[in-house]
Amino acid sequence: MTPEEILKKLQELIGEQFATAPEEITMETSFEEDLGADSVDLVELVMAMEEEFDIGEVQEDELTELKTVGDIVQFLSGKLSK
Repeated sequence: MTPEEILKKLQELIGEQFATAPEEITMETSFEEDLGADSVDLVELVMAMEEEFDIGEVQEDELTELKTVGDIVQFLSGKLSK
């Protein structure tokens, strides 16, 4: 799966969860600053990602590095290429 395909799926997931238009979500979108996400929001998003991308359980220490949509695209690209 290409980074562009991952981004498209993430835009839909994030758009649903944060009631935001998917086209407004970019690689630079910050979860805390742009979407107002808290830790519960992020856990819910990760659970949706685990299911959508079938990547297994994401470890908590991996989550601390994921600040923007681009971070998650890179993270998923690495997971899906294994």
